[in-house]
Amino acid sequence: MTWQAVLKRLVVPLLRLTFFIAVGLFVGNLIESLHWTHHLGRIARPLLRWGHLSDQSAVAFMAAFFSGVTANTLLMNAHQDGKLTRRELYFSNLVNAFPSYFLHLPTTFFILLPLVRAAGVYYLALTLLAALGRTFGALAVSRLVLPPPSPSAAPAADPPEPQARKDLFKDMWRKFRRRLLRVLRWTLPIYTLFFLLNHWGLFDWMELALARVFPYRIIPVEALSVVVFQVTAEFTAGAAAAGALMDAGTLTVKGTVLALLIGNVIATPVRALRHQLPYYMGIYTPKTGLSLLVVSQAVRVVSVVLVGWLFYRLAPA
Repeated sequence: MTWQAVLKRLVVPLLRLTFFIAVGLFVGNLIESLHWTHHLGRIARPLLRWGHLSDQSAVAFMAAFFSGVTANTLLMNAHQDGKLTRRELYFSNLVNAFPSYFLHLPTTFFILLPLVRAAGVYYLALTLLAALGRTFGALAVSRLVLPPPSPSAAPAADPPEPQARKDLFKDMWRKFRRRLLRVLRWTLPIYTLFFLLNHWGLFDWMELALARVFPYRIIPVEALSVVVFQVTAEFTAGAAAAGALMDAGTLTVKGTVLALLIGNVIATPVRALRHQLPYYMGIYTPKTGLSLLVVSQAVRVVSVVLVGWLFYRLAPA
Protein backbone atom coordinates (compact mmCIF):
# COMPACT_ATOMS: atom_id res chain seq x y z
CA MET A 1 0.00 0.00 0.00
CA THR A 2 1.63 3.24 -1.17
CA TRP A 3 1.39 6.62 0.50
CA GLN A 4 -0.33 7.99 -2.61
CA ALA A 5 -3.03 5.32 -2.25
CA VAL A 6 -3.48 6.08 1.45
CA LEU A 7 -3.68 9.81 0.71
CA LYS A 8 -6.20 9.37 -2.11
CA ARG A 9 -8.39 6.65 -0.58
CA LEU A 10 -8.18 7.40 3.15
CA VAL A 11 -6.90 10.87 4.03
CA VAL A 12 -8.81 12.87 1.40
CA PRO A 13 -12.14 11.00 1.93
CA LEU A 14 -11.72 11.37 5.71
CA LEU A 15 -11.18 15.12 5.38
CA ARG A 16 -14.22 15.39 3.12
CA LEU A 17 -16.30 13.28 5.52
CA THR A 18 -15.15 15.36 8.49
CA PHE A 19 -16.08 18.57 6.67
CA PHE A 20 -19.62 17.39 5.85
CA ILE A 21 -20.12 16.00 9.36
CA ALA A 22 -18.98 19.34 10.83
CA VAL A 23 -21.34 21.27 8.54
CA GLY A 24 -24.24 18.97 9.40
CA LEU A 25 -23.58 19.25 13.14
CA PHE A 26 -23.24 23.03 12.94
CA VAL A 27 -26.49 23.44 11.01
CA GLY A 28 -28.28 21.11 13.43
CA ASN A 29 -27.05 23.08 16.45
CA LEU A 30 -27.89 26.38 14.72
CA ILE A 31 -31.47 25.25 14.03
CA GLU A 32 -31.92 24.26 17.68
CA SER A 33 -30.21 27.29 19.21
CA LEU A 34 -32.11 29.87 17.13
CA HIS A 35 -35.45 28.13 17.78
CA TRP A 36 -36.05 27.47 14.09
CA THR A 37 -37.43 24.02 14.82
CA HIS A 38 -40.98 25.38 15.11
CA HIS A 39 -40.83 26.85 11.60
CA LEU A 40 -38.87 24.01 9.96
CA GLY A 41 -41.20 21.29 11.21
CA ARG A 42 -44.43 23.14 10.41
CA ILE A 43 -44.75 21.67 6.90
CA ALA A 44 -44.30 18.02 7.86
CA ARG A 45 -45.96 18.23 11.29
CA PRO A 46 -49.50 17.11 10.24
CA LEU A 47 -48.17 14.07 8.39
CA LEU A 48 -45.82 12.91 11.15
CA ARG A 49 -48.28 13.60 13.94
CA TRP A 50 -50.71 11.30 12.09
CA GLY A 51 -48.04 8.64 12.61
CA HIS A 52 -47.84 9.59 16.33
CA LEU A 53 -44.37 11.08 15.86
CA SER A 54 -43.35 14.27 17.63
CA ASP A 55 -42.46 17.69 16.28
CA GLN A 56 -38.75 16.84 16.65
CA SER A 57 -39.27 14.07 14.11
CA ALA A 58 -40.95 16.54 11.75
CA VAL A 59 -37.96 18.88 11.98
CA ALA A 60 -35.53 16.04 11.17
CA PHE A 61 -37.79 14.95 8.29
CA MET A 62 -37.55 18.37 6.65
CA ALA A 63 -33.81 18.59 7.32
CA ALA A 64 -33.29 15.21 5.60
CA PHE A 65 -34.20 16.80 2.25
CA PHE A 66 -30.93 18.76 2.49
CA SER A 67 -28.55 16.78 4.73
CA GLY A 68 -28.64 13.33 6.22
CA VAL A 69 -26.02 14.29 8.82
CA THR A 70 -28.13 17.25 9.99
CA ALA A 71 -31.27 15.11 10.20
CA ASN A 72 -29.50 12.43 12.24
CA THR A 73 -27.92 15.08 14.47
CA LEU A 74 -31.33 16.59 15.23
CA LEU A 75 -32.76 13.15 16.03
CA MET A 76 -29.88 12.25 18.32
CA ASN A 77 -29.97 15.61 20.12
CA ALA A 78 -33.72 15.23 20.70
CA HIS A 79 -33.18 11.67 21.98
CA GLN A 80 -30.42 12.77 24.36
CA ASP A 81 -32.59 15.64 25.63
CA GLY A 82 -35.39 13.19 26.44
CA LYS A 83 -37.74 14.60 23.77
CA LEU A 84 -37.63 11.44 21.66
CA THR A 85 -37.92 7.87 22.93
CA ARG A 86 -35.72 5.12 21.52
CA ARG A 87 -38.67 3.62 19.66
CA GLU A 88 -39.55 7.00 18.16
CA LEU A 89 -35.91 7.39 17.12
CA TYR A 90 -36.07 4.22 15.02
CA PHE A 91 -39.38 5.12 13.39
CA SER A 92 -38.20 8.68 12.68
CA ASN A 93 -35.08 7.32 11.01
CA LEU A 94 -37.18 5.01 8.81
CA VAL A 95 -39.62 7.79 7.92
CA ASN A 96 -36.71 9.83 6.53
CA ALA A 97 -36.40 7.37 3.63
CA PHE A 98 -38.48 9.60 1.36
CA PRO A 99 -36.56 12.89 1.82
CA SER A 100 -33.23 11.02 1.78
CA TYR A 101 -34.14 9.59 -1.63
CA PHE A 102 -34.21 13.10 -3.07
CA LEU A 103 -30.67 13.84 -1.93
CA HIS A 104 -29.32 11.43 -4.56
CA LEU A 105 -32.07 11.81 -7.16
CA PRO A 106 -30.45 14.53 -9.34
CA THR A 107 -27.19 12.58 -9.73
CA THR A 108 -28.98 9.28 -10.39
CA PHE A 109 -31.40 10.89 -12.84
CA PHE A 110 -28.73 12.48 -15.01
CA ILE A 111 -26.69 9.25 -15.06
CA LEU A 112 -29.55 6.91 -15.93
CA LEU A 113 -31.56 8.87 -18.44
CA PRO A 114 -28.85 9.27 -21.13
CA LEU A 115 -27.61 5.68 -20.67
CA VAL A 116 -30.74 3.54 -20.39
CA ARG A 117 -33.56 5.96 -21.22
CA ALA A 118 -36.96 4.28 -20.62
CA ALA A 119 -35.43 1.66 -18.33
CA GLY A 120 -34.02 4.50 -16.22
CA VAL A 121 -37.48 6.05 -15.88
CA TYR A 122 -38.92 2.72 -14.72
CA TYR A 123 -36.03 2.18 -12.31
CA LEU A 124 -36.40 5.62 -10.74
CA ALA A 125 -40.18 5.20 -10.48
CA LEU A 126 -39.78 1.84 -8.74
CA THR A 127 -37.12 3.03 -6.30
CA LEU A 128 -39.24 6.11 -5.54
CA LEU A 129 -42.21 3.82 -4.90
CA ALA A 130 -40.03 1.76 -2.55
CA ALA A 131 -38.94 4.89 -0.65
CA LEU A 132 -42.55 6.08 -0.36
CA GLY A 133 -43.53 2.62 0.84
CA ARG A 134 -40.87 2.69 3.56
CA THR A 135 -41.95 6.14 4.75
CA PHE A 136 -45.69 5.53 4.81
CA GLY A 137 -45.25 1.97 6.07
CA ALA A 138 -43.19 3.26 9.00
CA LEU A 139 -45.83 5.94 9.69
CA ALA A 140 -48.63 3.37 9.64
CA VAL A 141 -46.82 1.04 12.04
CA SER A 142 -45.76 3.89 14.34
CA ARG A 143 -49.40 5.03 14.49
CA LEU A 144 -50.31 1.57 15.79
CA VAL A 145 -47.52 1.11 18.34
CA LEU A 146 -46.79 4.63 19.59
CA PRO A 147 -49.05 6.73 21.82
CA PRO A 148 -50.36 10.00 20.36
CA PRO A 149 -47.84 12.83 20.81
CA SER A 150 -48.48 15.54 23.34
CA PRO A 151 -50.03 18.79 22.04
CA SER A 152 -47.68 21.16 20.26
CA ALA A 153 -45.67 23.46 22.41
CA ALA A 154 -46.19 27.19 22.46
CA PRO A 155 -45.18 29.23 19.42
CA ALA A 156 -41.51 29.79 18.80
CA ALA A 157 -39.75 32.23 21.06
CA ASP A 158 -38.99 35.76 19.92
CA PRO A 159 -35.51 36.40 18.54
CA PRO A 160 -33.05 36.95 21.38
CA GLU A 161 -31.58 40.33 22.24
CA PRO A 162 -28.04 41.14 20.95
CA GLN A 163 -26.33 40.25 24.25
CA ALA A 164 -28.45 37.12 24.64
CA ARG A 165 -27.65 36.22 21.04
CA LYS A 166 -23.93 36.54 21.80
CA ASP A 167 -24.25 34.16 24.73
CA LEU A 168 -26.40 31.87 22.62
CA PHE A 169 -23.69 31.57 19.96
CA LYS A 170 -21.04 30.91 22.61
CA ASP A 171 -23.17 28.10 23.99
CA MET A 172 -23.84 26.80 20.49
CA TRP A 173 -20.10 26.81 19.65
CA ARG A 174 -19.32 24.96 22.87
CA LYS A 175 -21.92 22.28 22.11
CA PHE A 176 -20.72 22.05 18.51
CA ARG A 177 -17.10 21.44 19.51
CA ARG A 178 -18.07 18.87 22.13
CA ARG A 179 -20.36 16.96 19.77
CA LEU A 180 -17.92 17.11 16.86
CA LEU A 181 -15.09 15.71 18.98
CA ARG A 182 -17.39 12.93 20.23
CA VAL A 183 -18.42 12.06 16.66
CA LEU A 184 -14.84 12.10 15.35
CA ARG A 185 -13.65 9.96 18.26
CA TRP A 186 -15.68 7.10 16.81
CA THR A 187 -15.81 8.04 13.13
CA LEU A 188 -12.07 8.34 12.42
CA PRO A 189 -10.92 4.96 13.81
CA ILE A 190 -13.97 3.12 12.43
CA TYR A 191 -13.54 4.67 8.98
CA THR A 192 -9.85 3.73 9.04
CA LEU A 193 -10.73 0.16 10.02
CA PHE A 194 -13.22 -0.09 7.19
CA PHE A 195 -10.63 1.33 4.78
CA LEU A 196 -8.25 -1.48 5.78
CA LEU A 197 -11.00 -4.10 5.47
CA ASN A 198 -11.83 -2.76 2.04
CA HIS A 199 -8.13 -2.81 1.08
CA TRP A 200 -7.93 -6.45 2.15
CA GLY A 201 -10.92 -7.24 -0.08
CA LEU A 202 -13.57 -8.05 2.51
CA PHE A 203 -16.35 -5.98 0.94
CA ASP A 204 -15.56 -7.10 -2.60
CA TRP A 205 -15.78 -10.68 -1.35
CA MET A 206 -19.10 -9.99 0.39
CA GLU A 207 -20.62 -8.38 -2.69
CA LEU A 208 -19.43 -11.13 -5.03
CA ALA A 209 -20.64 -13.82 -2.61
CA LEU A 210 -24.08 -12.19 -2.52
CA ALA A 211 -24.06 -11.86 -6.30
CA ARG A 212 -23.33 -15.57 -6.73
CA VAL A 213 -26.21 -16.76 -4.55
CA PHE A 214 -28.83 -14.35 -5.95
CA PRO A 215 -31.55 -16.11 -7.99
CA TYR A 216 -30.44 -15.25 -11.52
CA ARG A 217 -33.33 -17.09 -13.15
CA ILE A 218 -35.48 -13.93 -12.96
CA ILE A 219 -33.20 -12.07 -15.37
CA PRO A 220 -31.54 -13.09 -18.65
CA VAL A 221 -27.98 -14.41 -18.58
CA GLU A 222 -26.90 -11.35 -20.57
CA ALA A 223 -28.00 -9.11 -17.69
CA LEU A 224 -25.53 -10.71 -15.26
CA SER A 225 -22.76 -8.42 -16.51
CA VAL A 226 -24.87 -5.41 -15.48
CA VAL A 227 -25.23 -6.81 -11.96
CA VAL A 228 -21.52 -7.66 -11.73
CA PHE A 229 -20.43 -4.20 -12.91
CA GLN A 230 -22.88 -2.51 -10.53
CA VAL A 231 -21.69 -4.65 -7.61
CA THR A 232 -17.92 -4.71 -8.21
CA ALA A 233 -17.47 -1.21 -9.65
CA GLU A 234 -20.19 1.41 -9.12
CA PHE A 235 -23.68 2.32 -10.20
CA THR A 236 -22.48 4.28 -13.25
CA ALA A 237 -20.56 1.27 -14.55
CA GLY A 238 -23.64 -0.93 -14.28
CA ALA A 239 -25.77 1.66 -16.06
CA ALA A 240 -23.18 2.01 -18.83
CA ALA A 241 -23.08 -1.77 -19.33
CA ALA A 242 -26.87 -1.86 -19.43
CA GLY A 243 -26.98 0.95 -21.99
CA ALA A 244 -24.50 -0.86 -24.27
CA LEU A 245 -26.50 -4.12 -24.10
CA MET A 246 -29.77 -2.29 -24.79
CA ASP A 247 -28.29 -0.47 -27.79
CA ALA A 248 -27.06 -3.81 -29.15
CA GLY A 249 -30.55 -5.30 -28.77
CA THR A 250 -29.27 -7.92 -26.32
CA LEU A 251 -31.24 -6.70 -23.31
CA THR A 252 -34.88 -5.66 -23.07
CA VAL A 253 -36.14 -2.75 -20.99
CA LYS A 254 -37.63 -5.17 -18.45
CA GLY A 255 -34.39 -7.14 -18.14
CA THR A 256 -32.41 -3.94 -17.70
CA VAL A 257 -34.68 -2.66 -14.93
CA LEU A 258 -34.54 -5.98 -13.07
CA ALA A 259 -30.75 -6.13 -13.40
CA LEU A 260 -30.38 -2.61 -12.00
CA LEU A 261 -32.71 -3.45 -9.10
CA ILE A 262 -30.79 -6.64 -8.29
CA GLY A 263 -27.51 -4.74 -8.33
CA ASN A 264 -29.12 -2.14 -6.06
CA VAL A 265 -30.25 -4.81 -3.57
CA ILE A 266 -26.84 -6.49 -3.48
CA ALA A 267 -24.48 -3.53 -3.52
CA THR A 268 -26.18 -0.73 -1.59
CA PRO A 269 -26.48 -2.34 1.88
CA VAL A 270 -22.82 -3.39 1.83
CA ARG A 271 -21.75 0.08 0.71
CA ALA A 272 -23.95 1.60 3.40
CA LEU A 273 -22.09 -0.41 6.04
CA ARG A 274 -18.81 0.68 4.47
CA HIS A 275 -19.55 4.40 4.09
CA GLN A 276 -22.45 5.31 6.40
CA LEU A 277 -21.67 3.17 9.42
CA PRO A 278 -18.66 5.25 10.60
CA TYR A 279 -20.62 8.49 10.92
CA TYR A 280 -23.77 6.72 12.16
CA MET A 281 -21.73 5.25 15.01
CA GLY A 282 -20.24 8.68 15.64
CA ILE A 283 -23.45 10.70 15.68
CA TYR A 284 -25.30 8.05 17.68
CA THR A 285 -23.65 5.62 20.09
CA PRO A 286 -21.86 2.72 18.32
CA LYS A 287 -24.56 0.22 19.34
CA THR A 288 -27.46 2.50 18.37
CA GLY A 289 -25.82 3.61 15.13
CA LEU A 290 -25.17 0.02 14.03
CA SER A 291 -28.69 -1.16 14.87
CA LEU A 292 -30.30 1.88 13.17
CA LEU A 293 -28.34 1.29 9.99
CA VAL A 294 -29.02 -2.45 9.94
CA VAL A 295 -32.75 -1.94 10.49
CA SER A 296 -33.02 0.80 7.85
CA GLN A 297 -31.07 -1.23 5.27
CA ALA A 298 -33.10 -4.38 5.98
CA VAL A 299 -36.34 -2.45 5.46
CA ARG A 300 -34.87 -0.88 2.34
CA VAL A 301 -33.92 -4.25 0.83
CA VAL A 302 -37.39 -5.65 1.54
CA SER A 303 -39.08 -2.65 -0.11
CA VAL A 304 -36.90 -2.80 -3.25
CA VAL A 305 -37.34 -6.57 -3.55
CA LEU A 306 -41.11 -6.14 -3.22
CA VAL A 307 -41.44 -3.50 -5.95
CA GLY A 308 -39.03 -5.49 -8.12
CA TRP A 309 -41.13 -8.63 -7.72
CA LEU A 310 -44.29 -6.70 -8.63
CA PHE A 311 -42.57 -5.30 -11.71
CA TYR A 312 -41.34 -8.78 -12.68
CA ARG A 313 -44.84 -10.24 -12.35
CA LEU A 314 -46.84 -7.42 -13.91
CA ALA A 315 -44.61 -5.83 -16.59
CA PRO A 316 -44.76 -7.35 -20.07
CA ALA A 317 -41.61 -9.12 -21.30
